[in-house]
Amino acid sequence: MAFIQIIEGHSNRADEMKALVEDLEARTEGRSTVRRSIRTQDRDDPSRFMVIVFFDSYESAMENSNLPETDEFSKKMAELLDGPPTFYNLDVVEDQTY
Repeated sequence: MAFIQIIEGHSNRADEMKALVEDLEARTEGRSTVRRSIRTQDRDDPSRFMVIVFFDSYESAMENSNLPETDEFSKKMAELLDGPPTFYNLDVVEDQTY
């Protein structure tokens, strides 16, 4: 079953966050289990963002989470946020394309 994690937070340091993500992608190339990632920004509150991350399964998400680089990334990302992020952990129960 596919799995999606949504991370919601607030930050006015979008450029630094993007650089941090690019660094993580480079350092985990060939080992990351992320299949797709979408970064969004709230039109009404530009400091609010959501990142939607797609995995093949919950297990593959946990494999990715257990990479040492992911832990390091999470700690550095927390320093860029205006408060703790909110995580939504979602099993995909239906996926339709029109």
